[in-house]
Amino acid sequence: MKGLKHSIVILIAALTLGTIQTASAQTKAGILGIDHIGVNVPDMSQAVTFFTDVLGFTPVTQIGPIPLNDAWKTANHMQSGTGAVSIKMVHAGSGANIELFYYENNKGTRQQPGGDDAGATHIAFYTTDINAAVAYLKSKNVKMLGEPFHTTMGDTEGETWVYFETPWGAKMELVSYPEGKGYEKNHPKELLWSPKTAVNNLNTTTMDTKELISIVEQHLLIWNEKDAAKRSAIAQKVYATDIEMVDRHFTATGYNSINEFVNKLQKDNPTARFTHVKAINAHHNIARLFWQFGPKEKPDAVTGMDLFVIENGKVQKLYVFVDEAK
Repeated sequence: MKGLKHSIVILIAALTLGTIQTASAQTKAGILGIDHIGVNVPDMSQAVTFFTDVLGFTPVTQIGPIPLNDAWKTANHMQSGTGAVSIKMVHAGSGANIELFYYENNKGTRQQPGGDDAGATHIAFYTTDINAAVAYLKSKNVKMLGEPFHTTMGDTEGETWVYFETPWGAKMELVSYPEGKGYEKNHPKELLWSPKTAVNNLNTTTMDTKELISIVEQHLLIWNEKDAAKRSAIAQKVYATDIEMVDRHFTATGYNSINEFVNKLQKDNPTARFTHVKAINAHHNIARLFWQFGPKEKPDAVTGMDLFVIENGKVQKLYVFVDEAK
């Protein structure tokens, strides 16, 4: 019981550490995160059509037209002849909202800033499959600014990105890093926020106990399977693409990283296998497996507990607790 309590304390610390660090870093202004990004557009109808029909956003709120007085225009560095403003907020996935501004009789410049101009900005959208996303945007006649670039070193190792243009000439970006970024391998004290992890909290259906237990059983098959092709086939069914395995000493992101660990484990222990110590516990998309690992003559050479966070039918997080040596 004492060991289990210790494991629970460690788990709670692991789950809350990132939140605590982020909150403490923002206490002076009380900032919790980015609420929205404002974008001026020359044609509201065109912009809404692009965000909804092409990028899959949903319009949520709208206000205006709102007349602007001279004091407001002066304070916000606007042309005196510009008319009323209409504002529409659109949203998609788990990221920040985008606030579209349209000014009637706009006297400001319609020239988009160049890439090296002060104030030039872009919005980056995360996608799980960047090649498929590019093909889709091209099918919608969206102008791509080059081809996807894959980073092979440094902090952004594993990231692929490409810029594209909106119909009104604003630069935006597609980005993807399904197996994480290079800097994560150095176990930083703080991780960058990513929609690829946050989105797993959306539209998650609670699975029944039998389904959860079945997924954990297949997880055991993965770790005992010697054939790489068979192991990969099972993993694709039960592991999320960006699964994170959190051990006391390291974090592995993505199936390939986990597979490397399994390969080494099997190579170093060719006759050892994982087996149950007791029945799998599961409820509310959480499962717990008490296991032992060893050869036939000593099946409990190593013991421990795995905690699974299962979302949308696949293991998203795997927390590994290895018991102290007896």
